[in-house]
Amino acid sequence: MSAGIQKHWSPTRSAFHHLLAWLDDGLDSGGAKYLEMRRRLVQYFDRKNCACPDDLADETLNRVARRLEETGGITDTPPARYCYILAKFVFLEYQRGPEQRQVSLHVQPELGRAAELEQNQAAADRANRLDCLDRCLKKLKPEDHAVILEYYRGEQRVKIQRRRDLATKLGITLNALSIRACRIRDRLEECVGACCKKI
Repeated sequence: MSAGIQKHWSPTRSAFHHLLAWLDDGLDSGGAKYLEMRRRLVQYFDRKNCACPDDLADETLNRVARRLEETGGITDTPPARYCYILAKFVFLEYQRGPEQRQVSLHVQPELGRAAELEQNQAAADRANRLDCLDRCLKKLKPEDHAVILEYYRGEQRVKIQRRRDLATKLGITLNALSIRACRIRDRLEECVGACCKKI
């Protein structure tokens, strides 16, 4: 993030139009891309349990607009990715702010109970999804089951090498392997989604 980007800068009309055009990436969406990006940023800050996700989303987009005004354009990073990069910096600043002093749960015990219930529900949801994933994996053909597990095993370089080895073993290209894994994953996601609705 540029050191020149100032907090609480409000974009001019031309800066805002520049931001809209940049988010549209050459295709006029009539502001739809902006609204979608703002909605996703609000969700991002909401998931981080920020007290003011709307304000932080607006601050992020203002900083993007300011950066565009300063540089004339951002071409080395896709719009959504750049917005999330800036959002991470905004979140870090938010965490360091004085408004983030912890509220005593003795002063507001209902907040503690609500947070505990929310955590319990999130844990239950995760457990249900994992259970559904296990069930759906068992429904796959043995060869598809083996492919999808091997495809996502390992981290970074290890994962890349494993995929190369798997493609060689199957006698297909890496691209063909990627397509096959994507199709298996889509079936799994559909199966898990249907399974979770039944629970």
